[in-house]
Formats: sequence, structure tokens, C-alpha cells
Amino acid sequence: MLKVLIPTIMLFPTIWLTPAKWLWTTTVSQSLLVAFISLLWLKWTAETGWTASNTYLATDPLSTPLLVLTCWLLPLMILASQNHINPEPIARQRLYITLLASLQTFLIMAFGATEIILFYIMFEATLIPTLIIITRWGNQTERLNAGTYFLFYTLAGSLPLLVALLLLQQTTGTLSMLILPFSQPLNLSSWGHTAWWAGCLIAFLVKMPLYGVHLWLPKAHVEAPVAGSMVLAAVLLKLGGYGMMRMMVMLDPLSKELAYPFIILALWGIIMTGSICLRQTDLKSLIAYSSVSHMGLVAGGILIQTPEAFSGAIILMIAHGLVSSALFCLANTAYERTHSRTMMLARGLQVVFPLTATWWFFANLANLALPPLPNLMGELMIITTLFNWSPWTIILTGLGTLITAGYSLYMFLMSQRGPTPVHITGLPPFHSREHLLLVLHLIPVVLLVLKPELMWGWCN
Repeated sequence: MLKVLIPTIMLFPTIWLTPAKWLWTTTVSQSLLVAFISLLWLKWTAETGWTASNTYLATDPLSTPLLVLTCWLLPLMILASQNHINPEPIARQRLYITLLASLQTFLIMAFGATEIILFYIMFEATLIPTLIIITRWGNQTERLNAGTYFLFYTLAGSLPLLVALLLLQQTTGTLSMLILPFSQPLNLSSWGHTAWWAGCLIAFLVKMPLYGVHLWLPKAHVEAPVAGSMVLAAVLLKLGGYGMMRMMVMLDPLSKELAYPFIILALWGIIMTGSICLRQTDLKSLIAYSSVSHMGLVAGGILIQTPEAFSGAIILMIAHGLVSSALFCLANTAYERTHSRTMMLARGLQVVFPLTATWWFFANLANLALPPLPNLMGELMIITTLFNWSPWTIILTGLGTLITAGYSLYMFLMSQRGPTPVHITGLPPFHSREHLLLVLHLIPVVLLVLKPELMWGWCN
């Protein structure tokens, strides 16, 4: 654990002491080195399930894929931000990269925490850098409104969780994830226990987000700069799924009855947000709503609580993290050239940027779960488990899959095909930096096809 956490913390002196000329090169190189070191976590040798560096930080096969995804994303965020942060004063550039590095530090400690209260503190700490990135470096004036939505939705959901954790500590005497699964099962029967059950999960359902408490997400995504959108879609939403997986272990007797409305809401959300995607004119907003749709399927899978559904949920989370982050990068490259997110104004780009159209095509196919990509693997595992739970769910999940295919193709056709407007033909060409950025997103998706057990090995 410390072999990754300490180099990440060492990024802070690197950022502030490096000469201005070498700032971006050095930070990208060091963060990429941290990302490659984190790949060692995937070589799983422990028999017990947990590999601990001390009593508070440990990795197990559930947190490892998410930790590697977190580390992999930092160099990509720095690469993606280079163009629009470069004109700013050097102190602000350093501050921006410091915020990204602090976000990675908090996320590593959140995913690696063995004490639930440490996880909770880090879960909340990620709000601060994200909020500053959105409200300081966002593009429009609505960014303050988006920041307020983001903060209050997440905090309102998190306060009941804190109370629920304190009650759990009082009842069991521990909040260690290593001990809680083996402690005495809680005698959950009264109405108070029902409220406690909801308190444990609502924070994570808001973070995922579940349809109904998702309104902060499109606002935050649309207003955030590219690195903010990437980290939100790729990792911060997965904190919600990870927290739910950890908490569901303790909520067992009540979950059978109380999970019904949440599963139905998650599945209904897939169709509703997919339908909203079909009506979008704003490119970033469309990608943001597609994230809500995918995470609805993940939420349904986790609430079912079977090993296969958990596997499907984690595979879909990792695949969606890489693909949605790639889509936000692509949307940003178009925005930096046309200065508009409206799809009608930036169409016919395939003629001007043919290689980028290939990246768009691949990212969209991955988004609509083309076989044999891991997106399909995760979706199929969750859909079959839901079908076993209740055959009626196939209506919702099947319709959701069709709508996903519909809006993914709509996004590709609107942005890449059609007549090229006159104002598009004089755009500056793509840089190697942007192609490298997209290759680093999409190659892991392809490699995971070859070795999917890196993601799902934890339940075998």
C-alpha cells in the first residue's frame, strides 16, 4: 500500500519545486511511474483475502482494481488539462496539479482503508479538491450553482451515514472491515433499524448516483473542466458503488425486503436517463446522463447481493470508468477547438479529423457494450442475475440496453457524420498528446478482454 501512497505524496514537493519549464513533463512522468507501480497490486499472492501494510491500510481483491484505476487516471488528467491550464500563471498551474494529486491521495486512502470511519473521512475529503476544481476552473458562470448542488446533495446524503456508523460502533464495538463480517449478526427488526439501514446506504446511492438523487451530476459534469469531469465519472462515482459493497455485508437480514424500491428505482432510472440522453443537444450533458444510466445497472447488481452480480458490478464500474473518461476527453478536444458543446455546431468532424473519429467510434462502441469488451461482460452478468431474481426485470434492462445503443450511435452520428460546416474546416489539428491520452484510456479496456479475472477474481 505504502509503495504507491508515498510516491503519490512525494508529488507535492515535485509540483512546487520543479522549474516552470519542466512542470508538466515531470508531474506526468512521476504520476505515470506511480500508475505503473500500482499495477503490481494486480499480482495477487495472498491467500487470506487482505494484504495489509498496517492495521489501517490494506488491499483486497475488491479494492485493488479501483485503486489501480485511480492511479492510472492521474497522469491522464494532467495530460488532458495541459492545453487549457497552460495560459494561466505558473502558481495557479501548480495549484491545479496539487489539487489533482491531493484527490488521488484521498482516493487511495479511501479505497485502501480498513476502518469504515477512515473510509468515511476520505470519502468526504474528496469533496474539497473536486469542489475547488469545479468552481474555480469551470467554464461558465453556472459553475457556482453546480458546486452548490454537488456539495449539498453529497453532504445531505452523508450525514445520516455518519450517525449510522456511530450507532454501529456503539453496538459492535468496532468499525474494522476485517472484523465486522465475523462479528455477531445484528438483530435488525424494528423501525429504527430500518432507518439505520437507509442511513448506511443513502450516502452511497446519492454518490453513485441513483435516479432521483442524480440532479447534481449533470450540472457538475457540464460545468467542470476536463480533469474534473474525468475524475468524477471514472472514480468518484465508483466510491459510491464500493461503499455499498462494503456496507451490504452487514445489512443482510433487512436488505431482502428493503432493497426492492431501490432496485426498481435503479432499473427505472436506466430507461429514464437513457431517454433523456436521446433528447440532449449538449455533448457533455449526454455523456453525464449516460453515466447515471450505467451506474443504475451497477446499483441494481449490488443490491441483489449475489457473487455474480457483485462481479458484474465491479467489471462494469472499471470498464465504465475508462470509457466515460475517454468520452469526456473526446468531448473536451472538440470543445477546445469549436468552443461549443452543442452537437449541431460541431458535426461532420470525421472528414477533418479521421483518426479522432476512430477514437470516437471505439469509445461509443464500448459505451454501448459491444462484445467482447468488459462493458458487455459486466452488463450481462448483472442482467442475468436480475433475471434470476425476477424475470420481469428483463423488460427494463433489455429496453435500457436498446436505448443505450440508440443514444451512443446518435452521439457518434451527430458529432462525426453529416455535412461539415464551413467554420469547422479551419480548425487546428490534433496533437500527439491527445492521441496518446485516448490510447492510454482505450488500451486497458482491450487488455481487460484478455484477462478479465483481474477484476472479478475476488469472488471465486
